Amino acid sequence: MAHGGPRNGTGPVPRNGTSPARRAVLRGTLGASAALSLPLLASAAPAQALRGRPSAKWGVQAGDVTTSSGLVWVRADRRARMVVETAATEAFRNPKRWGSPVIGRGTDFTGRVPVHGLPPGEQIHYRVTLEDPEDPRRRGEPVYGTFRTAPERRRGVRFLWSGDLAGQGWGINPDRGGYPIFEEMRRLDPDFFLNSGDTIYADSPITEKVQLPDGGTWRNVVTEEKSKVAETLAEFRGNFRYNLLDEKLRRFNAQIPWIVQWDDHEVLNNWYPGEILDDERYTVKDVSTLAARSLRAFSEYFPVSTLPPKDEDGRVYRVVRHGPLLDVFVLDMRAYRNPNSPGRQSDDTQGILGSGQLAWLKRELSRSRAVWKVIASDMPLGLVVPDGKTDVEAVAQGDPGKPLGRELQIAELLRHIKHHKITGTVWFTTDVHYTCAQHYDPEKAAFKDFAPFWEFVSGPMNAGGFAALKLDGTFGPAQKFIKAPARANTPPTEGGQYFGQVDIDGGTGELTVRLREEGGAVLFTQVLQPGRVGQ
Repeated sequence: MAHGGPRNGTGPVPRNGTSPARRAVLRGTLGASAALSLPLLASAAPAQALRGRPSAKWGVQAGDVTTSSGLVWVRADRRARMVVETAATEAFRNPKRWGSPVIGRGTDFTGRVPVHGLPPGEQIHYRVTLEDPEDPRRRGEPVYGTFRTAPERRRGVRFLWSGDLAGQGWGINPDRGGYPIFEEMRRLDPDFFLNSGDTIYADSPITEKVQLPDGGTWRNVVTEEKSKVAETLAEFRGNFRYNLLDEKLRRFNAQIPWIVQWDDHEVLNNWYPGEILDDERYTVKDVSTLAARSLRAFSEYFPVSTLPPKDEDGRVYRVVRHGPLLDVFVLDMRAYRNPNSPGRQSDDTQGILGSGQLAWLKRELSRSRAVWKVIASDMPLGLVVPDGKTDVEAVAQGDPGKPLGRELQIAELLRHIKHHKITGTVWFTTDVHYTCAQHYDPEKAAFKDFAPFWEFVSGPMNAGGFAALKLDGTFGPAQKFIKAPARANTPPTEGGQYFGQVDIDGGTGELTVRLREEGGAVLFTQVLQPGRVGQ
């Protein structure tokens, strides 16, 4: 979304988690803060000649957890062998040992190990130990994490979703205690967290100080890689690493597994494949080159089951199955889209998903036997997201009539859902930096060949807030709730940081959505009934 820099053309205490080694690192005029506990900044560029034992100061993370499997991630401070152990309790009696790959410079010293054959619906405790590849006796201190596998039978499910982290220059602020929203989400103890995109802002440099509208000063933790727009692989890696400087995020990662997707700011604002930049901040003008570097760093810093090294094809879109109640269909609305335009073409087979991804989504939705089919979309459907004065960035283009442009592809998908009687579809997204809920009704739409459905929007998590966008009437959306600031780029100190909570009842199958604001407020609640083609 057009929330980036200038451009031509957006519960309970932890079950088990050991925080990474504590040492504050602040650059420039920023001093150490007791509110933050940060890895040693020098470990951003590990040296193979380091003395001592390997260390995992960046914490651990799990991702794409199913009924019997998951991926475990770690980053070392040097070349090391990654050893993962899993157990039923935090005592780690009779642990199962998993893999021992050597991780080094080729992956920025990050590693992922798949764990499988796990018991369904159970708490899994894991620990990662790093060993010197030449001398296994030289071991670092283990780093601990935990996650719940998906249930094999009907049992209640809770997940959270949001997106848009550290955008518009609002970075890790020691005065706020870093990213407080992650501690608030952690206490809700979800089964997983769905990050719907803009996991970083590669096009938004972080400066030491930002002047606030009230005359105060926002202070940022800063790093060399975040001091300019990301162009090199090292700079993209540094952007993903920046967020891990926050202790609250690392603590969240050690307890809550992720399902993650990407959007535009992992590369740059409103990008599309084949674009050539007219932006003086960039020496690399080919956006596809930048996107390839970003995707490599993304695959190194998140445990995603369809990205290398597990899947050499390297695609972000996938379905993560979470037991009989839930399948999560993760979309990629960025890598296969056509160029941004006014969106008024009457024939558009590529659209925002590409023909291959659309065929995959239709096929997998038809095959799904889950009660609920969550469609994790990195962009909203009915909100008109502009790109400059004439082009649009998302699906809707402002003409409330029959589908045109990218709307044609969405119309084809919605028609497929209706005609194949696919029940329980609900859309979750972020991107626009405010929170809202839309109900889409064919009786109120220009295009009528679809079943009613809901779309819920949340975010940002630590980024600027933006004013509400217009709705496009093609698919008949009615806005049932909205909370948005009146002006652009409101700082997190003024509130407006949002995430959503979804609870599925194991008995009735009811799905309850709560739109929440950082600070504890529940802003809106909607209960959906299972077994329906439309709601």
